[in-house]
Amino acid sequence: MSRERFRKALLPPGAENIEKLKNLVKEGNYYGAQQMYKTISARYATVGRFSEALDLLQSGACLQLEHEQVTCGGELAVLFVEMLVKAKVDFDDDYLDRIRKIYKKFPRIPLPQNLGLEDDDEIHRLSETLGAAKTRVESCTSFLKAAIKWSSDTGPRKLGSAELHDMLAEYIYSESPEADMTRVSLHFARGRNPKKFASTLVNFMGKCYPGEDDLAIARAVLMYLSVGNLRDANNIMDEIKKLAWAKELEFPESELMRFIDYLLQTLMRDALPLFNMLRQKFSSSIERDPMFIELLEDIREKFYGVRRKNPLQGMFGELFKM
Repeated sequence: MSRERFRKALLPPGAENIEKLKNLVKEGNYYGAQQMYKTISARYATVGRFSEALDLLQSGACLQLEHEQVTCGGELAVLFVEMLVKAKVDFDDDYLDRIRKIYKKFPRIPLPQNLGLEDDDEIHRLSETLGAAKTRVESCTSFLKAAIKWSSDTGPRKLGSAELHDMLAEYIYSESPEADMTRVSLHFARGRNPKKFASTLVNFMGKCYPGEDDLAIARAVLMYLSVGNLRDANNIMDEIKKLAWAKELEFPESELMRFIDYLLQTLMRDALPLFNMLRQKFSSSIERDPMFIELLEDIREKFYGVRRKNPLQGMFGELFKM
């Protein structure tokens, strides 16, 4: 027997270790189980038994997350994706489903409402709750960003899996104490669920500071356009107006919204001079958010083939680099 085959034979079937470690987690030995998940999965990978390594990591991630061990479960979730890369697994629906199953185990815990903040104990509890929420979001973000990169590298879509982007946008918005709408919009615009995106934006409009609603809508439209998606840029505007009317929310009527309306009409034809004229005419509204200038550079390149003088210029690429 060769040394390689001997080493393979020394390892028991993966199912045995899954069961053993499951019992360890149920006993509350989360850290001990965590170290064993990492060590044993690495041994399977070393001898080329990647399928068992992946089963072990998926089981461990799901189990730790079920017990609200977010740091441990999130780490194993990231290792699951890293194992996909190491095993040279291509993106497909089966592995997307496995990633989805891990994602659904990430806890969703509502933030406490109407706390009496004059009480020191309540302030301390709120601080701990906000810290735990931040940890959940960071952990899930690390996992899904790794999965998006893997899907981009091995799948058919350069932007990465649309469903993974939608998952990440939804989790960031629902679980963050203060939602980062820039990140939320980035991922929704790379997803395929403009109705969910519109619903999220209308929900945000009901809670945001005055004057932020038109910025959020414009950012959403421009992000769709920056990846060449004129259809969903139009769809989301229609959907937001419909939902805002249904919820008796006032749709913002500002110079920025006028610019967005004109821009959508302009991009339906070959009209670069008009595009440039609109940018100049509405420059004061566009400059309300420096990111809009970067997005419009991307849009000009996508729709009219005008390349930047320096493709590395600007902060947009750096901000959203994987």
